[in-house]
Amino acid sequence: MPALAFYFDVTCPYAYLASTTVEAVAARCGLDLEPRPLLLGGIFRARRVPQNLSEVLPAPKARHNRADLRRTAAVLGADPPVVPPGHPRRSVEALRALLVAGPTRMELVRALFRAYWVEGRDLSDRAVLARVLADAGEDGEAVVARIDDPAVKDELRRRTDEALERGVFGVPTFVVGDALYWGVDRLPMIERACGVAATDAPGPPVHPVDVYFDYASPFAYLGLARAERLLGDHATYRPMLLGAVFRAVGQVNVPLATFSEAKRRHALADVSRQAAELDLPFRFPSRFPMRTTLPLRVTLASGCLASAEGRALAHAFFRAYWAEDRDISDPGEVAAICDGHGFDGAALVEAAGAPEGKQALFDATERAVACGVFGAPTFVVHTPEGPELFWGSDRAAWAAHAAAGDRRLWTGLWDDSAA
Repeated sequence: MPALAFYFDVTCPYAYLASTTVEAVAARCGLDLEPRPLLLGGIFRARRVPQNLSEVLPAPKARHNRADLRRTAAVLGADPPVVPPGHPRRSVEALRALLVAGPTRMELVRALFRAYWVEGRDLSDRAVLARVLADAGEDGEAVVARIDDPAVKDELRRRTDEALERGVFGVPTFVVGDALYWGVDRLPMIERACGVAATDAPGPPVHPVDVYFDYASPFAYLGLARAERLLGDHATYRPMLLGAVFRAVGQVNVPLATFSEAKRRHALADVSRQAAELDLPFRFPSRFPMRTTLPLRVTLASGCLASAEGRALAHAFFRAYWAEDRDISDPGEVAAICDGHGFDGAALVEAAGAPEGKQALFDATERAVACGVFGAPTFVVHTPEGPELFWGSDRAAWAAHAAAGDRRLWTGLWDDSAA
């Protein structure tokens, strides 16, 4: 039976959430699940990544990530993770205990994750660790007595090195054959690749959605395509200058350039997979990053952001850059694209260069920042309980569910006392 390798460390909340569903995914896909513990700190050191990523995130992104964790838990039917005091705590004792206990049992993996993320127990305390192991059916004291064995230490290092060799840069990571997937939200992609039909289509939208984007982002290219299919006329497109947003929130201008080589390879593979699933043409452009000020101003000048015609123009600019490798900073190219979609290209290019056209993009970007936007694409669903923000192409479906009235995703209804 083909294998589904599940790389994890108990200090990651998304890996905790993956542990609640990965067995069911493997069963539906007909894959043999192989839990593979590793030391995430070792991965981060090798990839030169900060040990606690949450401490270096812009504030709006950190807020979104906290909401995203709660939403993921709600969708999976799992207990929401609660960040324990002193996080990230040492996990090396717990990871070695998994190796001492023998072939890794998911029952034991789940017990360790639950102890850390739901019960707030300190697994670096050996007495606590022994009790957790005993409750999961192990001889806890005997296991803990062996975790300092040099052979056990070497085995955890070996497994971490093996994960690095396979391209792992974070957790949870899943490997099927030669294909590597990062993130609990990629489990449905694995299912689709295995021919498992999706069963979570959203209902018709009833609440309006603003879709913030910049043509500079390949994920916004994918996100707008998803929005068109899932939201249609309920979506209003909101161009913004992504570089200005990044400056406002304290983000680097080209995040892709800061990725480790392994993460960059995965990001490009992930874009290609998403494009293939959407049946969208995609090839990475020869000019990157692209100056997108002109097409963004032209899109605003068209005055059709809530119409099918305006949305079609936006898709045309995305396709020109991310599929046809055209220079959308060139006024001639921009005008030609507009002409091809029933607009007066020359007039729009002229309007984009006028003071009013420049101010329109400035105001649109200011609006995005005021709404909490920190990247592209971002979907803001206007529910009766207040706006709900979803970031990323892969969150378009959740935005559509929220727009259809799925209250599990409405943070305004949550009791934050448990957060």
